Amino acid sequence: MPKTLLRIAVAATWLTSAVVAQAQAWPTKPVKIVVPYPPGGAVDVVTRKMAAKLQEQTGQTFFVENKAGATGTIGLATVVQSPADGYTLAANDTTYALLPHIFKKLPFDHQKDLLPVSAFVFAPMGLVVKADSRFKTLGDLLAAAKAKPGDITYGTGGAGSAPHFASEALGIASGARFLHVPFKGAGEATMGLLSGTVDFQLASTPGVMGNVKGGKARLLAVSGQHRLPALPEVLTFAEAGVKNFGLINFTGLFAPKGTPKAVVDRLQKEVATAMASADMKAFAEGIAAEPGTWDAAAFAKELTERTAFWGRIAANTAFERE
Repeated sequence: MPKTLLRIAVAATWLTSAVVAQAQAWPTKPVKIVVPYPPGGAVDVVTRKMAAKLQEQTGQTFFVENKAGATGTIGLATVVQSPADGYTLAANDTTYALLPHIFKKLPFDHQKDLLPVSAFVFAPMGLVVKADSRFKTLGDLLAAAKAKPGDITYGTGGAGSAPHFASEALGIASGARFLHVPFKGAGEATMGLLSGTVDFQLASTPGVMGNVKGGKARLLAVSGQHRLPALPEVLTFAEAGVKNFGLINFTGLFAPKGTPKAVVDRLQKEVATAMASADMKAFAEGIAAEPGTWDAAAFAKELTERTAFWGRIAANTAFERE
């Protein structure tokens, strides 16, 4: 082999070895997880719990930074533009699969610029009303909505959010029509519900169970195939008469494109270890969610399927892409 080629080969081998060694040593400094929404929502609550567990397992600092705006795209764009070294990650939920149907043009490539790493804490969608609401059952609420289309209101953290499209999906599945009232974030939407500004809120259970347990809100129905062990008296949507509404939300971590596979594999392994622990299982069950994980391949497959599903909902929703 010519000396020049030999030097190139040796240099390439050294570089590859250095990258692998660096990836295997990860994390050696604090890891930032960007939650692209205001504090208080389901993604924020779950991500903070996972960050604390990852910190406990690795001995390195994991911290959450809230960077809200434009249905999460502002925060996500900052992660896309960050070094692909595993020290800046993004957290999101099913909203990520909604983005191509919300915006005509995204500030990043939806399919390529963020790598799905792992998803965890699988939460049903719960429909909640204020504790003293006149609606005692889902049937009561749907009957009122059908009697006066557009009279029954629901609140969300903003137009184009997952609860917005999920509520529209519920309307399509049930044959009812509701009026959307967008707020600036999930926390404000919850306050709108508790103050009586809106009639109901449809959100993943981590975001509503605190008020349900505190006696401020009542669950009328949950998505999924099973009732919640914590609230066995609450019907599933199917049991309440809405057969085609089985949405389950998740929280997932993403890394910038180009992040070393060894780092992605290590993070995926740490998330799986976390979700197998007794305290994370108890946390998930405490917010009426199921513990477990999707690896990177399963997560990517689910995102593809969810993106197609939300496209069908968007086609039947009065929403103009920005």
